[in-house]
Amino acid sequence: MDPEYRDRAVYLDGTLVLADTHFGKGEASTVEFPIGAGEDCVGRLEELLDRFDPEEVVFAGDVFHSFDYVPDSAEAALSGVRRAVREAGARLVVVEGNHDTMLDAAYSGELHDEYELDTDGDETVVVTHGHEEPDTPADAYVVGHDHPAIEIEGQKRPCFLVGDGAYRRSDVLVVPSFNRLVEGVSVNGRVGTARPELSPVVTGVSQYRPVVFDAESEETLRFPPLGQFSRML
Repeated sequence: MDPEYRDRAVYLDGTLVLADTHFGKGEASTVEFPIGAGEDCVGRLEELLDRFDPEEVVFAGDVFHSFDYVPDSAEAALSGVRRAVREAGARLVVVEGNHDTMLDAAYSGELHDEYELDTDGDETVVVTHGHEEPDTPADAYVVGHDHPAIEIEGQKRPCFLVGDGAYRRSDVLVVPSFNRLVEGVSVNGRVGTARPELSPVVTGVSQYRPVVFDAESEETLRFPPLGQFSRML
């Protein structure tokens, strides 16, 4: 697996993967910034589509935020996503997350629990949301669910987590929330703690390496494993 990181998404062998858009989160929160969160996600997706020209776009779960209703803004954002992907000539693949109990009310396409990517090599790569253990054997898993972020010099940044052989000897790549309204769960201090709400796929977190895409410099910043790096922070 040779990922290319940009914004809060990852590009793998012709496929763009992003997770946890949580459309409609603003309506379910007391935060005063909710207006435009869906439009922001769609606009940034369009930029990624222009850059990578992927064959497929895979949403790795938690497309919606609310468990029991679909806000107009969430439905509008999903429509924007479908339009953007269609106009880019790509295929949209949607993997369900634990928040997506109402997704089939607004999305008529096929929904997946897990989705195997069509990669260039012999490696089997499966995208799943990550709230449950996967059923499909794979060499590597791409998951969301955890919304990882890291605090460096007082600044909290969304981050990817890379675990080589971390889940039953399979590689794991954790993708941050694509929605900038989602603050993210800090991985600082997580080493050695038990957090039952975290993905069961993300075990032995001390071996995971944080990766940050810096938008200003357009650089991908790779850090040592958390077990080592957390002592430096």
